Amino acid sequence: MVPGLSYGCPGGGGARGGRPRARSVTRAPRIRAATAADLPSVLALLRAVDLPVDGIGAPLTGFVVADRDGQVVGVAGLEAYGPAGLLRSVAVRPDGRGGGTGRRLVERVLVDARASGMRDVYLLTTTAADYFPRLGFRPIPRSAVPPAVQGSVEFREACPASAVAMHRAVRDLPVPGR
Repeated sequence: MVPGLSYGCPGGGGARGGRPRARSVTRAPRIRAATAADLPSVLALLRAVDLPVDGIGAPLTGFVVADRDGQVVGVAGLEAYGPAGLLRSVAVRPDGRGGGTGRRLVERVLVDARASGMRDVYLLTTTAADYFPRLGFRPIPRSAVPPAVQGSVEFREACPASAVAMHRAVRDLPVPGR
């Protein structure tokens, strides 16, 4: 189980030999750039799923949120270190899980990274090493992470030395509008 993300099949399906169970239909949240006004909701969500908040503050540059009816139901952040980025703080509220929101948040951050000229994105995880390969990330030795990224709060203080480092090249992703 990955804190902040969900697995399995939402709704489950119908019972055998009977009528299908009714499913609640909720509108997919809108993925948008985070604003300073989102900071309290972002911090509360990250704390609720036991993710570090070290180094996060207004104006939330590089962060995107999943917004449903004015409520933040998900978040993902990208810290820039020249041609490299650090994906961090990927979380989805329990009542917003199961519909691909986490995937959409990460995909948006990766596209934003490419659009800003980054070539590679790195992350650290203690619980999601089996989730992020589905999004193109591969485990790498921590020593292979660029020194600038290793100097981040996430690497130096927030994540334990046992956290798995992962990498994804973004240089070949299409850039919107080109």
